[in-house]
Amino acid sequence: MRDKEFGVITFKSTHHAIKGESMLKNEALQIRMIPTPREITHSCGLSIRFDLENLPQVKDIIDKNVMDIEGLFKFTKDYMGNRIEKLN
Repeated sequence: MRDKEFGVITFKSTHHAIKGESMLKNEALQIRMIPTPREITHSCGLSIRFDLENLPQVKDIIDKNVMDIEGLFKFTKDYMGNRIEKLN
């Protein structure tokens, strides 16, 4: 998961981030817990990184489990720096 573009889920608390990680792993998604990029928010220190190709499945899991997320983002790293696009 070292792509230059990836999805990031942010949460309102560390508790929600850990619970979200468990729910997504139960669905056999390849995810990784990461520090929340400062370009996105400072509210919770943990976020979940996922492959953008799994975005429809991630959204479905979030809706099905009524996950308490703060936001869903596309993170792009390139020669211009880091860019964030809100997806929800």
